[in-house]
Amino acid sequence: MSATLAERRRELPDQPGVYLFRDSKGKVIYVGKAKSIRKRVASHFSNPSTRGGRDLVEMIDHVEALVVHTEAEALLAEQNFIKQYKPRFNIRLRDDKSYPYIAISLDEDFPRVYFTRERHRRDRAYFGPYSNAKRVRSTLEVLGKVFMFRSCEGPEPGRRSGSPCLDYYIKRCEAPCVGYVSREEYRRGIDGVIDFLSGRYREIERTLERSMRDASDEQRFEDAARERNRLRAVRSLLERQRVANDAAGTLDAIAVAVSDGEANAQVFQVRDGVLSDRQSFYLDNETGAGIAEVAEAFILQYYASAMMVPPLLVVQRDLGHAPVLAQALADRRGAAVEIRPAERGDKRRILELAERNARLALDQEKLRSERRRQQRVEALDALQRALGLDTIPLRIECFDISTLMGTNTVASMVVFEGAAPKKSDYRRFKVAAPAPDDFAAMEEVLGRRMARFERQRDVSPHDKDYDPSFAALPNLIVIDGGKGQLSAGIRALHPFRERGVLVISLAKRIEEVFIPGRPAPLTLAHDTPELQLLQRVRDEAHRFAITHHRIRRDRAMTASILDELPGVGPARKRALLKHFGSPEAILSASREELEGVPGLSGKLAREVYRELHKTGV
Repeated sequence: MSATLAERRRELPDQPGVYLFRDSKGKVIYVGKAKSIRKRVASHFSNPSTRGGRDLVEMIDHVEALVVHTEAEALLAEQNFIKQYKPRFNIRLRDDKSYPYIAISLDEDFPRVYFTRERHRRDRAYFGPYSNAKRVRSTLEVLGKVFMFRSCEGPEPGRRSGSPCLDYYIKRCEAPCVGYVSREEYRRGIDGVIDFLSGRYREIERTLERSMRDASDEQRFEDAARERNRLRAVRSLLERQRVANDAAGTLDAIAVAVSDGEANAQVFQVRDGVLSDRQSFYLDNETGAGIAEVAEAFILQYYASAMMVPPLLVVQRDLGHAPVLAQALADRRGAAVEIRPAERGDKRRILELAERNARLALDQEKLRSERRRQQRVEALDALQRALGLDTIPLRIECFDISTLMGTNTVASMVVFEGAAPKKSDYRRFKVAAPAPDDFAAMEEVLGRRMARFERQRDVSPHDKDYDPSFAALPNLIVIDGGKGQLSAGIRALHPFRERGVLVISLAKRIEEVFIPGRPAPLTLAHDTPELQLLQRVRDEAHRFAITHHRIRRDRAMTASILDELPGVGPARKRALLKHFGSPEAILSASREELEGVPGLSGKLAREVYRELHKTGV
């Protein structure tokens, strides 16, 4: 441990709060909470077998601390930092996908109810997160039949023809676009959707039954029949999902299973005795934490984005009553939250069901992971035999060039380790070679890759200039192209080849593999794992290159003289365009006209005027 780190540890406060461990590059690798920050941090060093083990302790370069008033505040602050930094040694939800939500556009006169994976609009109501997109779409289908909200997109209902769409004629929409339903009546239907998604099922049943009887009493028999059908649809759905008596009330049953650095959490949402949803989430648990620690971390992360926190959470005995966690959720809910194990009855039965599903999901994930691992091993073995390599090509690098008529030429380098993408080692290049010349561009990029490797040999792994991707020695380099690109690569990568690195190229037309020293290309069967692996690597390099090329091309197309003006950022640029209407008008404006732009000081307006005219525009 460095003297600086030891001194910083002594300065840590003996108060509740959050601490962050950073490595030598400044990256946050662990976030923790504590009643006493100083004592908790000391426990990491005195007992490194816990909370990340020796691997964590050896990576710590410096410590930061944030003092809060209560343990509940520390819990919430810890989860905010975990969400922001995604530390390697913390328990966290896998975020390789965005979870689906149901959104309601309450800012519109006739709100829409729609599926989304984004959750950033303040004027929208969001319900979720859900773990199954298919189930979300099925729920929207049922809600559309019962509450008849519009399916058209855009802030205003309707279409250009000015006539109702098919949904109106099949009783799936009340046609607000042509005034067949008032705003107030339509909003009552949206209120029903909100009640349903919030779990107020008994209230929905009573409302529909009352509407049916009122229509019948007023001899509006067609309306009464429609309300009856809606009531039947709701009751049918609820009966299929009923798992407990009404006395079970509203609760979430949460169970966690852990195994070998992974964890699964199951959430069974019970509303008025009805199982409204069952969700399954996988978590990264690199430190091998137990059920109680994983459950606490999951609950905080899950309810940080959930629309509703129920009054009761039924949890496993390992977590217990957790008063501090309950207080943190109560602050989020604005009312009391009880967290307790289930001893008997319906609640215990539901929790046991969640526990079985968590263990089953984890077992199935392990089987899938093992199957994928076995397939990767088989592909690497087959590729080694096909190319005549002495060792298995554990690290494969692939390079591709992307350009459009010789402009904005870029290149990509993607890395597969163990036949799986290693995205942290991907790199992009801006190409300076004269265009359009793919051979010269490829030779330049591969020469730069070789030069970076040579430079990294003199850099310490702890130095900020150290790049692990360029410092690694690949087993196989794949070039996207034919004989010409391969020849360029061989010239640039001669030092690599002396170290035993094989350089090949893969041509797209009939997937021919060109190998140095072989006059004829190697043709692999299309259904073989070795060719499919090469195709995956090549396609990923192409995707990565073309994405970078599009970004640069779009940036070049939208660039203007305004981007170079001193003191003019995005906000002032918008103000100038709004005031003058076009870039041409800005360029031709007098100094007095520039001084009249709202938000632009007189001094800055004069500087802008001088800059525009200094360039001779």
